[in-house]
Amino acid sequence: MRKAFVVITALLLVAFALQFVFAAVGGFTRPAGDDAYALHSVNGMAVIPILTVLTAVFAALAKAPGKLIGLAVLPIGLVLLQPLIAMLAEAFTDASGVSTPLGLTVGGLHALNGIIVVHVVVGVHRAARKLAVPVPPGAAPLVAREGEPV
Repeated sequence: MRKAFVVITALLLVAFALQFVFAAVGGFTRPAGDDAYALHSVNGMAVIPILTVLTAVFAALAKAPGKLIGLAVLPIGLVLLQPLIAMLAEAFTDASGVSTPLGLTVGGLHALNGIIVVHVVVGVHRAARKLAVPVPPGAAPLVAREGEPV
């Protein structure tokens, strides 16, 4: 299960990398229509949420320490926050549908939250990789008290 935990976190990181690519595709599509961000939307509303839930499940099944399980659950909340931030940014358009400075600022929080969730997942992935390395029997970590030789 621990190797599966590593694999699922790696897949989640790939999905996030693609999410940034898909956002750029939408941003550079001309003429920009509603479908410019279709790949970004599908990946963000289907693939990433499924992988974040699977990451938390695999952390528990891998019998990870409680802190790591908590860290693996955190992206679920951050991912659920993403569409709320996007809707809030859209709510701050003017009557003709033109973006306002406040709406653009809130929209920037969407990107910032995406960066934060990626950093959390990188931490989960690193911890999962450490957890997956088998410890040889009898190889207990050395604990030295301050002032004592190791």
